[in-house]
Amino acid sequence: MSDGRRPTLARSPVAAEGWLALTCSSCGRALPLLPLRNAHVKQDEKRILARRELSPILLVRDGRRGRLIIADGYHRLCAVYAFDEDAVIPCKIV
Repeated sequence: MSDGRRPTLARSPVAAEGWLALTCSSCGRALPLLPLRNAHVKQDEKRILARRELSPILLVRDGRRGRLIIADGYHRLCAVYAFDEDAVIPCKIV
């Protein structure tokens, strides 16, 4: 940031385009999509079916590896992808 402040979640814009490679925040390995039978994914599926808004996915930039890491929202991403793999999913990038 040009003003010398560190980026925070509140000041981060919501991004709604681009491509995301799924990587684990702890080990950096590629992640598989979770099935709809997963309990957390099923909860998000119910929200989608009820047409309730989902929270944006929180992504963290890994500048050394040139990746975005999913810090929060992996289950939401899997639920949305199960319905529409081309869906635009709001994300916060810090």
